[in-house]
Amino acid sequence: MQNNWWKINRDTQIDTPFLAVYEDRMQSNIDSLIAAVQGDLSKLRPHIKTHKIGEVLELFKKNNIDKIKCATIAEAELAAMYQVSDILLAYQPVGLKKQRWITLIEKYRDATFSTIVDNLKSAKELNTIAKKNNLQLTVYLDLNTGMNRTGVALSEDWIYLARSIMKLKHLHFVGFHIYDGHVKGAIENRTVEVAESFQNIIANINQLQEETNQKFLVVAGGSNTFPFYATQENVECSPGTFIFWDLNYSTNLPEQDFKTAAVLVGTIISQPTPTTFCIDIGYKSVASENTLDKRLVIINDENLIPISHSEEHLVLENHGNYNYKVGNTIYALPYHVCPTCNLYETVQVVNNQKDIYTNWKVLARNKKISI
Repeated sequence: MQNNWWKINRDTQIDTPFLAVYEDRMQSNIDSLIAAVQGDLSKLRPHIKTHKIGEVLELFKKNNIDKIKCATIAEAELAAMYQVSDILLAYQPVGLKKQRWITLIEKYRDATFSTIVDNLKSAKELNTIAKKNNLQLTVYLDLNTGMNRTGVALSEDWIYLARSIMKLKHLHFVGFHIYDGHVKGAIENRTVEVAESFQNIIANINQLQEETNQKFLVVAGGSNTFPFYATQENVECSPGTFIFWDLNYSTNLPEQDFKTAAVLVGTIISQPTPTTFCIDIGYKSVASENTLDKRLVIINDENLIPISHSEEHLVLENHGNYNYKVGNTIYALPYHVCPTCNLYETVQVVNNQKDIYTNWKVLARNKKISI
């Protein structure tokens, strides 16, 4: 990789392990995001689940991106605290989350909040609590296009469900939400798969618009399908990982012009054999839901191969000739940056001079901020 961009000036480093993020590369990623929608900022509603950081929201706003999507009430509160104007909770509020959602809306009255529903029972429950609090809640209908996680299946009469929700007086129905993270493979295959289902969805939405004389919004996609939705009219796109990017997407989404901007920094703490050594990036410091070969890659030396992993330790086998010593610094790219970031209370921010000059708190990693 060019110019050893990841190297941090030693006199500004902190004790390892830590997660470093790079200002110039984050800005480059925001620029690429905007370029992908040809400068039409109305199409952008980035997901904040990757970073969960208020200062990143300030970067968005500096670049005139003022709508976000989130997965938790803590993330929604973070966005409201940083005065993001339009906040979509893409997680159906049920149980105690309903009251937390109401409390959030009442506390931050300057923000516009919306959420999703995928069944009439949950919609009626939200309608009831909204009536009790003299509110009207803005909702989208969540569509299941094949991920089978949330949403009403396309095989069901989801247009009828939409009509039923529109009759609830304390809900303001504004459109449809799609997340199709199951769509993978080469860009050509992803495009064909998502285009087929989206064409049918839009045809039904257009018919409903004609019947109701109402224009509906569509919030769609994540990183995998962003290239498709970026070219569609009247669609808000919700990629999230773009801000940091990671090894997974660098490998599997090569058509997208984003740069890895988050790096794990560790230290060699032991050398148990002549060809192996141990660093302090255990699986408490990097997302480890995947097999060992898909957790991280050492970027300062491709000859260092992970061979065992435990809570505080990662053992590497040296297939090269460089003679590493205890105390040497090791840099690594996480395979999955979203849950990796969630493991850190703060991230260390690296400027163009390769100095760590501040840290940002990953505030919304908490299950609760104040609500």
